[in-house]
Amino acid sequence: MHAEVAARFRDVAPAVDFCSLRLVHQRSEMLSVRQNVVQPVVSSEDLGAMITICHGGGLGYAATSDLTAGGLRRAAERALAWARHSAGRAVMDFSKVVYGAPQGSYATPVQIPWQTVPLAEKLDLLRQECARLKTDPRIVDWEASLWYTEVDSLYLTADGGHVQQRFSYLVPMLSATANAGAETQTRTFGGRGVCRQGGLEVLDQVGFRHAAPRIAEEALQLLMAPNCPTGVMDLLLAPDQMILQIHESIGHPLELDRILGDERNYAGTSFVTPDMFGHYRYGSELLNVTFDPTRPEEFASYAFDDEGQPARREYLIKDGILLRALGGLTSQVRADIPGVATARACSWNRPPIDRMANLNLEPGSATLEEMIAAVERGIYMQTNCSWSIDDSRNKFQFGCEWGQLIEDGRLTTVVKKPNYRGISATFWRSLKMVGNRSTFAVLGTPNCGKGEPNQVIRVGHAAPACLFANVEVFGGE
Repeated sequence: MHAEVAARFRDVAPAVDFCSLRLVHQRSEMLSVRQNVVQPVVSSEDLGAMITICHGGGLGYAATSDLTAGGLRRAAERALAWARHSAGRAVMDFSKVVYGAPQGSYATPVQIPWQTVPLAEKLDLLRQECARLKTDPRIVDWEASLWYTEVDSLYLTADGGHVQQRFSYLVPMLSATANAGAETQTRTFGGRGVCRQGGLEVLDQVGFRHAAPRIAEEALQLLMAPNCPTGVMDLLLAPDQMILQIHESIGHPLELDRILGDERNYAGTSFVTPDMFGHYRYGSELLNVTFDPTRPEEFASYAFDDEGQPARREYLIKDGILLRALGGLTSQVRADIPGVATARACSWNRPPIDRMANLNLEPGSATLEEMIAAVERGIYMQTNCSWSIDDSRNKFQFGCEWGQLIEDGRLTTVVKKPNYRGISATFWRSLKMVGNRSTFAVLGTPNCGKGEPNQVIRVGHAAPACLFANVEVFGGE
């Protein structure tokens, strides 16, 4: 199919300054067993292409699911019409953007392909793990599921560019909800944060087959736990909460189109301004954050973004200083600010915009035990369950599933409904210890939303445990 579409595209591509085609074929399957009952299997398939044209300083695009020569020709005609309409009226002169003609390929490394394991065997695994969550009559809801997605993409340019990429994604999920009277508590397998590229070998890599009893036991512990105390104290965050902290208070504020105001109408702006890059102290000298699409197991790894730009690892923040934005080529030219190859679209019928991909906090030198021992009065929190952040991505309030007090250098009482709040512009400066590779976890999220019309996209985050000083902590009623 790719060869046929490529031949048709080159036949219909008009004589313009720049023309590209992006073909996306996505297949998904969701399997779930809830309360020991197999749920209906949900399968989907989607296929289509978008043609983008830059001409005379204008930009236009049009998407189609009709991949015949006629369908592609009509899409090219619409894209050219929009390019002509936008010339001289857009936020920038698109003739200044040199997209190039990239050549290359990428494929997720897969050891156990999803399709090679029979459906009955996958459902048997979920039945087994689901049953292992029901350890007590107080467990009133429990579920095990697997969400697999495979995406083939083809990026072509009229002047010979050709990039072919194949991605395989797996999201394993477990949850147990316990109830006693008016009290209900839920514990999950990292929220939806345990997600990776790969095949079914991912299940062993992330410990899926051993997690159910622990999740059930912790839900029961939370049921009987006291509320989290209120006060200013040290805060130790596990990787499955660090990913949310990174996502909301570093990732979204650094998206260059948001900094330029493109998201103001829908999801807000950013406290970061263009003049901050190169000198602004975003965090303590322990804060090192990279855009890294090169980790093959991470959720948003790729070789080229959706503008055809080659992706490579770059520091966004180094030793606490802000260096680069999360902005693709178009935004970089528009703002004259260094960025990365992170123009991405959720599907064939959406244009690429500036999106997080793999945004990682690099490990430090401390063990988990050393960080706990360094705390006189504090709390350890795991697994995000709620988030709220203002429309400049600055003031935030986050809640976690699990809390445990740290007193005189030791983990003590388990507490429920732990929350904390802060301000992005100062919170990261309170970072006082960063965990080493023994505390490091590769995680992510399958459902980051942004843009009008909305685009829900996959994001990878990898992080160690981190210790912050003097954070406002509070409980829930």
